[in-house]
Amino acid sequence: MTRWRTTRERSRGFTLVELVVVMTIITILAGAVAIQVTNRIRYAKRARAVQDVCTLETALDLYAADNGYAPTTQQGLSALRTKPSSDPQPQNWNGPYVKKRVPTDPWGSEYVYRCPGQLNPDGYDLISYGEDSRPGGDNEYTADITNADEE
Repeated sequence: MTRWRTTRERSRGFTLVELVVVMTIITILAGAVAIQVTNRIRYAKRARAVQDVCTLETALDLYAADNGYAPTTQQGLSALRTKPSSDPQPQNWNGPYVKKRVPTDPWGSEYVYRCPGQLNPDGYDLISYGEDSRPGGDNEYTADITNADEE
C-alpha cells in the first residue's frame, strides 16, 4: 500500500524541467507574434501616410480647380480648411476642401507642403518624411512618401 501512495504523490505535479521547457516555448511563440504585430503596425502607418497624401492631393486639386492655382507655401495646407486671408486671396474658394483639420502623418509630424514644388516644379510637393521624420530614408519605412511617387 505504501508503494501506491508513493507513485500517486509523484504524479501530482510537473517537474521544474518540464515547466522551464513549457515557459521557453511560450516565450519563443510570444516573441514571434510580437515581431509580426510590430511589422504590421509599421506597414499600416506607411499605408495611412500614402492614403493621406492621396486625399490631400485630391483636396489641393479641387482648390486649384476652383481658384486657378494651388495655395502658396505660406498659405499652406490650412487653406484647405479655412479661406486664406493672405495674397493671393482665392476668388472662388468653395471650401472647406477637407472635413476635419489637416492631419499629421502617422508618426506625428506635419506634412510638408511647397508650392511651387522642388519635385514637381509645375505644381506642388506634398511630403511625409516617413518613420524617421528626416528627408531621404534607406528602407521602405523611412523613405519619403510624396505626391511625386504616383506620377
